[in-house]
Amino acid sequence: MELHEYTQYDAVGLAGLVARGEVTAAELAGAALAAMAAVNPRINAVVESWPAEDAPVPGSTPLAGVPFLIKDLAVSMRGKRVESGSRLAAGTVAGQDSFLMRRFRRAGLVTLGRTATPEFAYSTTTEPVLYGATRNPWDLARTPGGSSGGSAAAVAAGITPLAHATDAAGSIRVPAASTGLFGLKPTRGRISLGPDADEVFNGLAVHGGLSRTVRDSAALLDLIQGPETGDPYFAERPRRPYGEEITRDPGRLRVGLVTTAWSGRAVEPAVREAALATGRLLESLGHRVDVAVVDLGVGWEEFVLANARLWSVNLVRWIDGFAGATGRPVDESTVEPEMLASYAWGRGVSGAEFVDALDVRNRVARSVGACFDARDVVLTPTLPEVPVALGTYGRGAEGADGLGWLEHLFHRSPFTAAFNVAGTPAMSVPLACDPATGLPVGVQFAAGYGREDVLFRLAAQLEQAAPWAGRRPAVWAGAARGV
Repeated sequence: MELHEYTQYDAVGLAGLVARGEVTAAELAGAALAAMAAVNPRINAVVESWPAEDAPVPGSTPLAGVPFLIKDLAVSMRGKRVESGSRLAAGTVAGQDSFLMRRFRRAGLVTLGRTATPEFAYSTTTEPVLYGATRNPWDLARTPGGSSGGSAAAVAAGITPLAHATDAAGSIRVPAASTGLFGLKPTRGRISLGPDADEVFNGLAVHGGLSRTVRDSAALLDLIQGPETGDPYFAERPRRPYGEEITRDPGRLRVGLVTTAWSGRAVEPAVREAALATGRLLESLGHRVDVAVVDLGVGWEEFVLANARLWSVNLVRWIDGFAGATGRPVDESTVEPEMLASYAWGRGVSGAEFVDALDVRNRVARSVGACFDARDVVLTPTLPEVPVALGTYGRGAEGADGLGWLEHLFHRSPFTAAFNVAGTPAMSVPLACDPATGLPVGVQFAAGYGREDVLFRLAAQLEQAAPWAGRRPAVWAGAARGV
C-alpha cells in the first residue's frame, strides 16, 4: 500500500478496508512502519517500534486491524518497555498487560510502538532528556505540546490515524490544539486505570486518544470505556454508543463563552478571535451563545497550590518506586532539574496539606459542575498562545521549586486543568489557524459529568460545518512513497 493511499484514510476507514478484504492488517502495519521510517527521524515522536504481534479478526470491531501507538506512560504492554520518559526508569519492562492494553487488543488495534512523553508527563511540552525533543510536524522548530506530544506528532504526521494519550491537566487537549488534531478527555471514571492504580494524580488523570477525525475518537472510546474489577468508582455507562451519537443532531445547545483565563493571563489576539469566531459559528448553527463566568470555587493561587501538592506527592511515590526497582540514585544523573525540585518539594508536603488539597478538588468539582446546570457546554480557547519554540518553554521558571514549576505549567495552559480537577469531559477541536504562522489553533469545549455524548454530537456537527481534514502539516507521511 502506497503511503499516499494509507494516509488518506482515518482509522474507521482503514478498518473498513480490512473488513472488506481490500487490504490485510499486516499490510496496514507495514504501511504504518513505512510511514514511521519516512517521517519519524524528523519529528522524533516514536521512541520504540516493533513488528505487529496481534492478528485481529477482520470486521470484528470498528477498529479491527488499525495500526496503533501507545504513550510511554500509564499503559503497560507485556514484554515492552515503559519508561515514563525518564532516565531513572530506562529499561523498565512491563510484566503484564494493563487493563487498558487488554482492551486495546480486544478492540482489534495493532500496536506497533510507544510514543514520547516528557519526564513523568509533568509538562505540556515534550522535551525529555531521555529521548530528546519531539518536534511539531507543522513547524519543526516548535513544540507539539504535551504531555502526549509524541502521540500527537505521530498522528498529525500520518504515522497512525490515532494513538493513545493521557490527560492530567490538558495532556490530550494541549497537543491536539498544537498539532491540529481532535482530542477528547473523558469523564473521570470512564476508563479503568488498573490494575496497578485505582487513580492517577488522585483522580485528575484519565486515559484517552488523539485522532484526525471525530468518529475515530468516538469508536475508540466505545471500545475502551467501562469499569474493571476493583475500580473504586466508575462513570455511568453511556445511553448509546458514541459512534451512534456522532450521527445525531446536537439540538440547540446553551453555550457559555469564556475567553479570560482564571489566572488572568493574557490570550493572544489570534487565539481569542478563534474562540469568538467559534461562538459566531455556533450561533449560525442555531445554538445560544452567551458570555459566561465559570466559578472555580477557589482562588487561582489556592487552585495551583492544591494541584502542586497532589502532583508532587504522587511524583515522590513514582520516583522512589523507580529508584527502588532499578537501584539508581535520585539525582541529576537520572532525573531532570524540574522533577528533582518537585520531588524535593513534594517530600515536604504534610498529610494534613494533602487532605486540604483533596478538599480543594472537591470544592472545584462542585463549583465547576454546577455551571452546567445553566448551560450545556462551556467554550474556551484550549491554549492562550500558539505552540512555542522548542527550548523556550521553561523560560521564567529557572530554579523554581515544585510549586513554582506547577505555577509555570498552569501559566502555559490556564484553561485546561479545571476540568481535570472537576472530572468533567472536555475536548479540543481544530477549528482555526493562526493567520500569521499558519499553525493550528484549538478551541476547547467542556460539558457536565458523564456528558461525552453532548461533546461528540457537537464535535461531529462542527467537523461537518468547518471541516479540517484537508489541512496537512509540513511533515506528512502521505507525501512520501512507500509500499
